[in-house]
Amino acid sequence: MIKENLHIVHEKIAQAAEKSGRKPDEITLVAVSKTEPIRVIEEAISLGVTDFGENKAQEFRDKYEILDDKVTWHFIGHLQTNKVKYVVGKAEFIHSVDSVKLAEEINDRAEKLGVKQKILLELNTSGEESKFGIRNEEELLKIAEFVKDAPALDLQGLMTMAPFTSDGKLIRNSFVALRKAKENLEAKGFSLQHLSMGMTNDYEIAIEEGATIVRIGTAIFGERDYSKKWNEK
Repeated sequence: MIKENLHIVHEKIAQAAEKSGRKPDEITLVAVSKTEPIRVIEEAISLGVTDFGENKAQEFRDKYEILDDKVTWHFIGHLQTNKVKYVVGKAEFIHSVDSVKLAEEINDRAEKLGVKQKILLELNTSGEESKFGIRNEEELLKIAEFVKDAPALDLQGLMTMAPFTSDGKLIRNSFVALRKAKENLEAKGFSLQHLSMGMTNDYEIAIEEGATIVRIGTAIFGERDYSKKWNEK
């Protein structure tokens, strides 16, 4: 199943890239492996998947201890300051930095470990109260300025989640807002490589609007069974 699903996803990424005048290799596919057991992740690795995303700090920590650096890890979920220790220095990218307080904690931890942590700033571009993320340009600039001066942080780009809706216009507006936020920061002298946006239901639109990282779980692994834990046999 995973092999066939990956083939479909790669085809759709290529088509969306071609439609927007881009090359498929400009887009990194992050397989969202939350709740998936190690054997499933290993199957995906055997099929050529190199990047995996997790959204729970302890689950990420435990999977990292088993798979270590066999893959490139992305931490994509909301990160509490007291769980930063589980992630820094292990995840290549932390996508979900949304406050100076969190950035400070990540920087302090990274300094102690002697590493430079790649991060993305998470924006709330949908306006939904249920979602985390920076909510306005002033706040974004404040956090970006802090990160720029933080010795152990490397600001790589921005991340967002579109609203879960069938309205393609609302989805596209969310991605356009992130791209424009990136452009605004670049105009102020920031150098940003990545736009992390697009999931199973909307990654083709995200690619059309400039995504360099798409985070896809269900389209690869199938519907999740949340009644089971990843480490259950």
